[in-house]
Amino acid sequence: MEINNLIKKINNKICNKIKCEKILIEDKTLLHRKHKNFDNKKFHLKIRIESLELKSKKKVEANRQIFNILNQELKDYIHSIQLLINQ
Repeated sequence: MEINNLIKKINNKICNKIKCEKILIEDKTLLHRKHKNFDNKKFHLKIRIESLELKSKKKVEANRQIFNILNQELKDYIHSIQLLINQ
């Protein structure tokens, strides 16, 4: 999958399940190209979410909810996620 399509898909999936005031998804794959287990078919993403809904939950619960929403993308297209949840 092309990165821009993946970002749109992730944005839509998260925003359809969670009330987000703002979401920013960045491709950080280039920073990991020299890693031993690098796979050019999987991406490294940084996701910043501003959400009162998520902020009201425990950090573990909020992270689990995001990872459950992105379950298929994690299997198919994502190697790692840096997840930042702000209010």
